[in-house]
Amino acid sequence: MEEKRNNESRVGNQGAPEELVQLRQKADEYLKGWQRAKADYSNLKKQLEKDREEIGKFANAALLVELLPIYEHLKRATQQVPLHLAGHQWMTGVRHISTELQRFLQRLGIEEIPTVGQPFDPTLHDAVAREHRDGAPDNQVLEEVATGFTLHGTVIVPAKVKVSSNEQPSDHH
Repeated sequence: MEEKRNNESRVGNQGAPEELVQLRQKADEYLKGWQRAKADYSNLKKQLEKDREEIGKFANAALLVELLPIYEHLKRATQQVPLHLAGHQWMTGVRHISTELQRFLQRLGIEEIPTVGQPFDPTLHDAVAREHRDGAPDNQVLEEVATGFTLHGTVIVPAKVKVSSNEQPSDHH
């Protein structure tokens, strides 16, 4: 009986290194799984933060689109003041309001879309008329009818423009 125990203990001792190897492999497998899960979680946190920032950039877009016509009217009004009124203090105040509103919009990521002299770009401009002008290249913006705006580089209001055409107007007399 004593001999049987000695044999079992020898067999148990010989099996121990193999069992230890298997346990280490399992531990490595669990460690690698945990490391992958930790990396996935870290990446998810980064993506959620990026998404939150992106949503924040455009959260006020609807409000800004409503504010832009007011800015546009104020800007056009200050550009069309008769000379005899241009020097009045109240006009200086109105210009300051227009300038501050423009700065506020820029801080929020609003930019005006360049128009006159630019090539017509249907992703930025909405052509409301085409006309022939001598010396003007085809499809060049000739005139801005209404200012267009981008928010963080994305068009939120296309510019309404008149575009040049090489086609000669036909006379119908």
